[in-house]
Amino acid sequence: MALQLIQPGNYVINSAVLEALSVRSLGFALPTAPNFADQVHPYVLDEVNFQPAPALPAYPDTRSFQGYRRSQARGVGTRNMIVLLGTTSRTGSYVKQLATRLQGDLKNYPQVDGIVPVAHTEGGIDQPNNLALLLRTLAGFIVNPNVGAVLIVDYGVESVTNQMVEAYLREHNYPLDEVMHRFLSLKGGFQDNLNAGEDIVREWLPTVSAMERTAESISHLKIGLQCGGSDAFSGISANPLLGWIAQELVRYGGAASLAETDELIGAEPYVLQKVRDVETARKFLKLVEQFRERTSWHGANAEGNPSGGNKYRGLYNIYLKSIGAARKKDPDTRLDYAIEYGEIMSEPGFYFMDSPGNDLESIAGQVASGCNLIYFTTGNGSVTNFPFVPTVKVVTTTPRFQLLSNDMDINAGVYLEGVSMDELGKQAFELSIQVASGQRSAGEKAGHSQVQIWRNWRQTDTSQLNTLLNAPLPTGKPIAVRTDAAAAANPVSFTFTRHGDHRASDRIGLILPTSLCAGQVANMIALRLNNQRLGQPGHLSRFVALAHTEGCGNSGGQPEQLYARTMIGYVTHPLVKHCLLLEHGCEKTHNDFMRHEMEEMGVDPGRLGFASIQLDGGINKVTQKVEAWFADQLSATGSITKETVGLEALRVGILSDGSVTDAASEQLAMLTKMIVGAGGMVIVPENSGLLSTPAYSEDVLTTSNVKPSLAYGEQARHTGFHIMETPTEHWVETVTGLAATGVELIIALVHRRPMQTHPFVPMLQMASDPSMQQTYANDLDLLLTGNPAAWTDQILESCKQVIEHSYTPRLYQQGNVDFQLTRGFLGVSL
Repeated sequence: MALQLIQPGNYVINSAVLEALSVRSLGFALPTAPNFADQVHPYVLDEVNFQPAPALPAYPDTRSFQGYRRSQARGVGTRNMIVLLGTTSRTGSYVKQLATRLQGDLKNYPQVDGIVPVAHTEGGIDQPNNLALLLRTLAGFIVNPNVGAVLIVDYGVESVTNQMVEAYLREHNYPLDEVMHRFLSLKGGFQDNLNAGEDIVREWLPTVSAMERTAESISHLKIGLQCGGSDAFSGISANPLLGWIAQELVRYGGAASLAETDELIGAEPYVLQKVRDVETARKFLKLVEQFRERTSWHGANAEGNPSGGNKYRGLYNIYLKSIGAARKKDPDTRLDYAIEYGEIMSEPGFYFMDSPGNDLESIAGQVASGCNLIYFTTGNGSVTNFPFVPTVKVVTTTPRFQLLSNDMDINAGVYLEGVSMDELGKQAFELSIQVASGQRSAGEKAGHSQVQIWRNWRQTDTSQLNTLLNAPLPTGKPIAVRTDAAAAANPVSFTFTRHGDHRASDRIGLILPTSLCAGQVANMIALRLNNQRLGQPGHLSRFVALAHTEGCGNSGGQPEQLYARTMIGYVTHPLVKHCLLLEHGCEKTHNDFMRHEMEEMGVDPGRLGFASIQLDGGINKVTQKVEAWFADQLSATGSITKETVGLEALRVGILSDGSVTDAASEQLAMLTKMIVGAGGMVIVPENSGLLSTPAYSEDVLTTSNVKPSLAYGEQARHTGFHIMETPTEHWVETVTGLAATGVELIIALVHRRPMQTHPFVPMLQMASDPSMQQTYANDLDLLLTGNPAAWTDQILESCKQVIEHSYTPRLYQQGNVDFQLTRGFLGVSL
């Protein structure tokens, strides 16, 4: 609805777009005020006059593709993969490391399309609210027809275990016994478990490789329909092309899945113009309403979905975005079924599946539903792929296709230039059959993929909403503690390096992806730079990328500020010598967003590098740009000197899992008082059991009921003692936030088992329990035995060895490394 006269050539803008674009470098002036406002009337289903729509006439079953026939219940695969599935986030680093170790075996087994890890963020906390859909998703992954064999891995003590997954599979009649599988619960040392996993997979390889492609009806194809990085042409060229392909496949007896619930809000009249029956229409509207309600519990609005990139490219609100997204269903196609996230597609037809608009979370649900091929439309050029289901990328315009030709499969822009939709559809349909038959898609050739399951939501009603929305941030000022002047004068010394005004115990080159979709590309570039040994060993010790699952497809406001704060904590981390931000290009938290946030926090973005996968021309070109930027920085690096320091230079995080013995807590409390008393810094996360021990609550803290002094992921600007807020009890999320505060070393007292380490902040893991020491002797860095009075000196000596690089923590060496950002209490997928 126009708010004022809009002249031809005026920039049409509402308040949401004005806010989103105000942080971008546009090259032109925005209007000073909105000139239109959104106005959409709620959709109401007219059940009295509802008329079921007939199905389109079926084609004869005459088309085929070369696929892997499984059982009748599982269907036919387009790929033959060995999948390594972490039941929860706790075994994610295990399956990733196991997959890396097995890649060399593939050259001897040409019929195995890959050995791929499926690591995700879920199940790592007690009593997750997404338990039902998590079990359903894991079950669907296991029996997906693209899986030749699957190893399912847990520790056996998580909130979601192998036993629970197997029980779900059998209770809901999934064909588990018709897929080669093994449930493995990790016991003992990390290296021993890797050896056990290797033995299992190597035993499977000859059998999986013996599986051959055969001619199969295309009625066995089930395609997932997705869009990401959408622009104003998505609903004109690329999405209608998917509607054409889906309709063609359904008429041949196949199935297609439309998802992304919040990206259909406002398009209900279009989606429901042809429906199988009134029950399906009701189910669709019920799922939309449930989605709206869930987001409202978190102070978010389901209609706030369009990303800054969407708005920049002409999708001004959810209604415009939804009208375009809904075109993945052709106007003549009937909606046959509305299903829950990850629910099996058991019949042919056109489906709607409930899911967030977050592309990766939505794709995971479609794969769990049985999709064996993904079609992904993109305006800006999304490079997202899934590990064991091929993704076909369709670009909306010719210029964008030309810019990203190495990473895209189909140019739907030719439709805008005069090629008919029928002609374009036939070409794309033939490509579908070729890819289903084994031809690698552009994404598969690029060699990267990601998995994200619909992330847990913390609120189940609005009872705590006002309190959470108005919770004050910590002051950032250190907490008063008791110190020991004599102990603080400990003569132990440490060798740091100095370059100009920068003093630290290490120097790394950091590639920081600004969103989930840039994560794996960042990993690939960091690996390449390390293989080249750029700047090593004189100027840098290594390159690190921090791949994560945030920055797009989740709510803004408080959770987005938490995210930005944590990211900037890493930008300014003392161990980071050179940092480059890598955007995907269409996310909410793009490079300009991060520049704006840094300026708001008083951080100079001028010393950073910036690169864009999409705007710089795709994976190969952005890799070259990143390499060149780091090379330039290193060539300008001045002299580096060594400097001897004492306890005053230490910035240490201390945490624990589970219960804590008195002796161990007393020695860590003594260490805390020593470092703080000397002028150093110690940070303990709020969820650590240490804080409830008398050694800390009585001997370290001067008062009771002390509140956290740092927000999650907040850079500590003052030395002394701090407690950091922790919204969850998740180990990796805690470590991720703790490292962002600027600590250069983490001391972890473990009670249950050694845990995942951080990608670049070294973590010393120690235990005082004799049974722990015996079981995990090869994983622990320090065994606290004998006279407890000597433990503090032993810990300090271990710290010295790590800081001076004469010792590397064991689990870091073995690859048990993970990184995961929290969403706080109010984060929710959109």
